[in-house]
Amino acid sequence: MMILKDLEPKKVFYFFEEISKIPRCSGNEKAISDYLVNFAKERNLEYIQDKALNVIIKKPATKGYENVPGVIIQGHIDMVCEKTSDSDHDFSKDPIKLQIDGDYIKATNTTLGADNGIAVAYALALLDSNDIEHPAIEALFTTEEETGMTGANELDTKLLNGKVLLNIDSEEEGIFYVSCAGGLRDIITLPIEFEEVKENYTGLRIKVYGLLGGHSGMEIIKQRGNANKLLGRVLYDLLKYDIRGIYINGGDKSNAIPREAYADILVKDIETINERVKYLEEVFKNELSITDPDVKISIEKIESTDKVMKKSSFEKAINILMLVHDGVQTMSKAIEGLVESSSNLGVVKTFENRIEFTSATRSSVETLRDFIHNKSEIIAKLNGATITTSAPYPAWEYKQDSKIRELMKRVYKDMYGKDPEIAAIHAGLECGILSGKMKDVDMISFGPNLYDVHTPQEKMSISSVKRTWEFLLEVLKEMKNY
Repeated sequence: MMILKDLEPKKVFYFFEEISKIPRCSGNEKAISDYLVNFAKERNLEYIQDKALNVIIKKPATKGYENVPGVIIQGHIDMVCEKTSDSDHDFSKDPIKLQIDGDYIKATNTTLGADNGIAVAYALALLDSNDIEHPAIEALFTTEEETGMTGANELDTKLLNGKVLLNIDSEEEGIFYVSCAGGLRDIITLPIEFEEVKENYTGLRIKVYGLLGGHSGMEIIKQRGNANKLLGRVLYDLLKYDIRGIYINGGDKSNAIPREAYADILVKDIETINERVKYLEEVFKNELSITDPDVKISIEKIESTDKVMKKSSFEKAINILMLVHDGVQTMSKAIEGLVESSSNLGVVKTFENRIEFTSATRSSVETLRDFIHNKSEIIAKLNGATITTSAPYPAWEYKQDSKIRELMKRVYKDMYGKDPEIAAIHAGLECGILSGKMKDVDMISFGPNLYDVHTPQEKMSISSVKRTWEFLLEVLKEMKNY
């Protein structure tokens, strides 16, 4: 049964629900990419599907717009796949279970995928139409944006002819983004050694949970708690009570602030450990009373083991958890309220002979991004670990002369009687990569209201989707005056 069938605009919500049935976690986009190809074939539209599974679908200009500069409608087809700890959802095959809650569309115990499924839905509704005035349209659907912007990096932009690019990957209606941060991913790898323990210990799992998490770019300014960092503080405190480490695990995505983390340990004095954990829970509740009032630390007995990390390995792991950078690092001096650089310790995972600590670093100033990376190099070196860097992407620099920005400002004020906000964003947008490849293309980013993206609490405003669609159609109509 179609959940969104009665919502307006009908075609936008129809296609949003259709793509919500298709698995599309980053790195698993073959099915959604093929769906787009079949969509184009069924409508006799020109299309291109490249090796990275990016798809371009082209639609000719409507009458009277033949000589207007072409417009690229751009969004990414992958989504961050997060779920609650009690969910049995299988992202590799299960459709997203949509629900309507007042003005919001949500998912049941998973991320919604409105980031960036709503851009895909807008583009498909536009391509499917026969009554909308528009210039030549090139709908550009890119892959693996959430894990390093692989699709945008591998895209051959010579396949595109448009001179204006509308990136629909922003999350606040009425805010037009004209600049974004660049970033990279650091992975600190700590070799660990194990040994047998013959003393009498009790196995415990210490878990930090109940945090809100969020997008490591958009929500980093809210200073929400990071479960990996809090777990590091717990373990550091408990070291003095002769605990032995077995396993550390936290977070799932480098670009999502981790909501949960746990460590399996062996202890001798359970009573003291319980007291310290209760104390630390109160400490965290006090420190995070505004941002994460529901933070909790649980203790659960587990089966004991005779194989544990050597004390030196365990202590080095805790050192890294304590020292690695996290949260806002610098604020912009030029734009009030804009985070200039940040880092997010998103994933900690124990393997057979190593622990990996994965951080996402962002900055609108490349040298500050590199400075944070250099400090991480030192932390790794001092603890006998190595560091590798992946998925670097450039910042999108502000363009002084932008005709599409001025046109959209005028249209917005005519429609709503107020000026839109022109802003920079502390998150990576594919405009950073695409602007470097297509220097003569005029770009801007906008979108409807989305909340708590990259978390199972993600939701999208129905009324905002409608207003943003109407605004998009008016912008396309006004392209005659570009």
